[in-house]
Amino acid sequence: MAGSSPQSMFPRNLHHLLVTNSILPVVTVAAAAAVLWTTWLVDVVNLLRAQRPVHVLLAVILMAAVASLWRMRRPRDVYLVEYGCFRPKPRYRAPFATCREHARLMPYLVDEESVSFALRLLERSGLGDDTCVPDAYHYMPPDRSLQASWEETEQVVFSAIDDVFARATAVNAANIDVLIVNCSIFAPTPVISDMVANRYKLRADVQNVNLSGMGCSACLVSVGLAKNLLQVAPPGTHVLIVSTEILSSQYYVGTERAMLLPNCLFRMGAAAMILSNSPDRARFKLGRVVRTVTAARDDDYRCVFQEEDDEGITGIRLSKDLATTAGHALKSNIAAFGPLVLPASEQLLVALSFLKRKFLSGRAKVKLYRPNFHTAFEYFCIHAGGRGVIDEVQQGLGLSNEDVEASRMTLHRFGNTSSSSVMYELAYIEAKRRMRKGDRVWMISFGAGFDCNSVAWECIEPAADADGPWADCIHRYPMQLPEVVKDM
Repeated sequence: MAGSSPQSMFPRNLHHLLVTNSILPVVTVAAAAAVLWTTWLVDVVNLLRAQRPVHVLLAVILMAAVASLWRMRRPRDVYLVEYGCFRPKPRYRAPFATCREHARLMPYLVDEESVSFALRLLERSGLGDDTCVPDAYHYMPPDRSLQASWEETEQVVFSAIDDVFARATAVNAANIDVLIVNCSIFAPTPVISDMVANRYKLRADVQNVNLSGMGCSACLVSVGLAKNLLQVAPPGTHVLIVSTEILSSQYYVGTERAMLLPNCLFRMGAAAMILSNSPDRARFKLGRVVRTVTAARDDDYRCVFQEEDDEGITGIRLSKDLATTAGHALKSNIAAFGPLVLPASEQLLVALSFLKRKFLSGRAKVKLYRPNFHTAFEYFCIHAGGRGVIDEVQQGLGLSNEDVEASRMTLHRFGNTSSSSVMYELAYIEAKRRMRKGDRVWMISFGAGFDCNSVAWECIEPAADADGPWADCIHRYPMQLPEVVKDM
C-alpha cells in the first residue's frame, strides 16, 4: 500500500510469516497421513483377496465374538430408576410435650433424673414436634412385644414399597430380580425380605438378601452391594432395596444415660429404591461408591454397641465421642473417595499442600489444603444422625448452612430415621424443585462398626412433581432452628 511506513508493515509481515510457517507443517503431516492410510488400505484389501472366503468369514465371526464378550465382561453402569419414602400420619406425632408427659407418668420405669436428662437432650437434638414414633411408643408402658414390631414393619416397609412402585410405573413386582432389605436391630424369623417376597408375590428365582446389624449406614451399603450385582448381571436387571429401622421392641426402659439417647433421637421411617443396569426411564446415574470400616480400633468398634446395662436391660449404647469418631472415619473415607471424584486441579492443590508441609520448616504450622467439594457436587446428603454429627461433617468439609439444609430439615421434620434418612434428604432437595439435570449429589452415612460410606449420584431426570414425604409440609421449610447450648 502506497504511503505505508516500515513500522506499519512489520506486524503484517510477521503475521503472514507465522501463518505460513504454521500451516505448512500441518498440510504436510495431513498429506503424509492420507498417503499412508491409502497405502495401508490397499495392502489390507490385497491381503483379504489372497485369502480363502471361508477364512475371511471365520475371522469376522471371531472378531464379532471377541467384541461381544468384551461388552459382556465390561462393568455396566448402574441407575436409580425411582425411590419412595414412608410418610407417617399426624396421629403418630411425638411432640416434646407428649414425651415429657409420658416420661413423668412412668416413674416405675424411668427415674426423675433420667427423665430430666432425656428431655434436655431432646431439646438440643435438632428434632421438631412433628417427628413420629410407632404405636408401641404411645402406650404406657411402651409395647415392646414381637407383634408390635411386626405391625410396625408391615406399616413402614409396605408403604415405602407401594410408593416406589406407584412412581416407577414401568416397573412392577414381577420385574424385580434381586431384593435387598436392611434393618439393623429387628431380625425376626422369617426375615423381613421374606415378608416382602410374600406380600408382593415375587418370583421364585428372585435373589433375596437380608442385612442386619449395620446401623445407619446400611442403605448405602445395600447400594454398594446392588452395584456389584448389577455390573455383572444381564441387561435390564432390577434390584429393589428397602431400608428401615424398627423401633417398637427396642425402647430402652433403663437409666443408663448413654442408652437413653436412641429413645430421644430415633423415629419411624423407611425408604425403597429400584436400581437397574438399564438407563430406560432412570432418574439418577450411580457414580463412585466407597466404604470405610474402622472396626479395628477398639473405641470405634464400641462406639455404637448393643448390650445389657447393670440391671440386665438391653439397649443401644451410643458413645459420647460419636461425633468425633464419625469425623475421623469421614477423613479416612475422603482419602479414598476424594481422588475418584475431585477434578485434577483440586487434587493438585492437595498434593502441593502435602509437599509444602513435608519439606518446609515449621511443618506443624503449615495447614493442609481442604478440597473444595463444590467442584464435584452440587448437593450434599449427610446422614441426619443428630445435630452433632451434622455439625462435625459441615465443619470438616467446609460446607455452608445451605449445603447442610437438607440434612438439618430432615432431622427436624422426621428425626433420625436411621439408614433411610439420606433418601428423605434427597426427597427434600427435589421437593424444593432445586434438582437439575446433570446435578451431582454426595450421600454420606455412618453406621455401627464403625463405618463411613460415600455414594455419588448424577441426576438424569428431576422429579416430575413434589409429591413425596414432604408433600404436606415443604412450604414450611427451611425454617430457622434455635441455637442451643452445647454443654449438657
